[in-house]
Amino acid sequence: MKLSILDQAPISSNQTAREALNESMKLAQMGEKFGYIRYWIAEHHDLPGLACSAPEVMLSYIGANTSRIRIGSGAVLLPHYKPFKIAEVYNMLATLFPGRIDIGIGRAPGGSAEASNALSDNFLQQVWNMPKSVTELLHFLENDFPPDHEFKKLSASPVPPVSPSPWLLGTSKKSAILAAENGMAYAFGQFMSDNDGEEIIQQYLTSFKPRKQNDKPEVIVTVNAICAETDEKAEEMALSSIVWRIKRGKGEEGGVPSVLEAKQYKLDDKERETARKMMENMIIGNPKKVAKKLSEIAKLYQADEIMVVTITHSPADRVKSYQLIAEGIFHS
Repeated sequence: MKLSILDQAPISSNQTAREALNESMKLAQMGEKFGYIRYWIAEHHDLPGLACSAPEVMLSYIGANTSRIRIGSGAVLLPHYKPFKIAEVYNMLATLFPGRIDIGIGRAPGGSAEASNALSDNFLQQVWNMPKSVTELLHFLENDFPPDHEFKKLSASPVPPVSPSPWLLGTSKKSAILAAENGMAYAFGQFMSDNDGEEIIQQYLTSFKPRKQNDKPEVIVTVNAICAETDEKAEEMALSSIVWRIKRGKGEEGGVPSVLEAKQYKLDDKERETARKMMENMIIGNPKKVAKKLSEIAKLYQADEIMVVTITHSPADRVKSYQLIAEGIFHS
């Protein structure tokens, strides 16, 4: 089974945004060392506690400080942008870092309605236009517009020796079908979905239409996981992430709290139930337990690869979690 990293660039309560972004770069380096296949960084806008609003900027920094690991967006929020500009940006990255660039595409706003309005006009209309935008982006990446298309003579330069690998990210049958109809690889966000992932991925696999002769369906399942030497320590580490998400849901400012801060935060009955459900949707435990659960998920979803998102207060705990997961999978 292949493993990858999804980084949301969280800012801890004792960090600046610059420090958090530097820890993201170090995480990519460690992921490369531990045997992870790819590192993706997410795009968010004006969300407290999340540092990355421009993945393309971070990918330049990370690419320059790594040598083998594939790097990409998780995801470019396409309704905010013109496909031509996205193709130019990721072709530029693929020119700088040949054979290493992924371009994950999503349709979420990535922030508040105010942020969406500030970023682009008619966001909801662009969501409706998503199928057309995806098709247009693929044509720009492959430079294969039909002869009568208005952009036939337009090149998203610089044209790299190896084009970025396009992925569609989603949590629904709608996204699965869009990926399948365009012959794209598909990343299912299990960590942020209550939908039946098994059925959604089956829909993708049965609907897949190769864009090129050798195209085959490819599936990543993204999960929320925290691993430590013991179940008890992993659960303590997870509490920081859970309390932080509850605080964000209430509109409270601040970064990921320490374990002590999380323990001292008063949850009401409803919030305790929310925390319990969040914990159920996470994979938390010792290396053997986490590896077993990840292997079960890969088999259930027919996934080629598991992508792990881990949020802890301590950067060292986060790196150690990824290390233990890799050791549990690769050396068990």
